Amino acid sequence: MQSCIVLMGIKHCGKSTQANLLARHFSVPAFDTDDLILEMTGKTPRQIYTELGQEGFKKAEKEACLELKKRLEKLSVTDTDGSRADNEKKYLAVAATGGGICNNPEAVEILKQNGILVFLNADEHIAVNRIIREVKTDVTGKLFNLPAYIAKENPCTTGDVRKIFHRFYSERQKVYGSICQITVDMGNASKKENCNAIIQALTQKA
Repeated sequence: MQSCIVLMGIKHCGKSTQANLLARHFSVPAFDTDDLILEMTGKTPRQIYTELGQEGFKKAEKEACLELKKRLEKLSVTDTDGSRADNEKKYLAVAATGGGICNNPEAVEILKQNGILVFLNADEHIAVNRIIREVKTDVTGKLFNLPAYIAKENPCTTGDVRKIFHRFYSERQKVYGSICQITVDMGNASKKENCNAIIQALTQKA
C-alpha cells in the first residue's frame, strides 16, 4: 500500500481542491504542504519566499515535507481502535504540494519515499487565467498579489505575467512529467470529473 497520494503540478492546477475531494472519497485526511509551512512558521509561503529568498523557502518546504512524513507514520502505525492499519485498498492520506516543489529535490525525495506522486497536468491558459484573476493593482499602477516567482520579475502588465508564467510553465511541466509516477490531464471539466480521472489513474496503476 502506498501511504499517501501526493498531488503535484503548476500553481492553480487544482491540487488543493482535488486533495479534499480524494480525501473524502477514500475517507482519509487531506494535507497541504503550504498549510504546514504556515502552521510551522507562522508565515505564508509567499512571505517566506519574499523575505528569505528561494533557498530559505526550499528549507521551509523541506521541513514541511518532513512534518508530513511524521504525520503519515503516526497514521500508519495504528487505526482508531489501536490495531494495525492494513487495509490494502486504502491510502492513508492525500497531500497537495506547492507549485514549485519540483525544483526542490530534497523535498521531492521525502515525498517519493512516502507516497505515490501524481502530476495534475493543467492547461496553460486555464492556469494563467486563474492567476490573472487574482492580480490586483495599487494606486501607482503596480501589480501585486502575484505568485512570488512571478512577482520577483516585476511585471508591469498582465501580458508580462503571461510571458513569465509561460516560461515557468514550460520548464516545470517537463520536470513534473519526469518525477511523477502518474500523470492525469486536468481537462476543462467539472471538479468531480477530474477527481474521477485521478481515481481511475490510481486504480490502473495499482
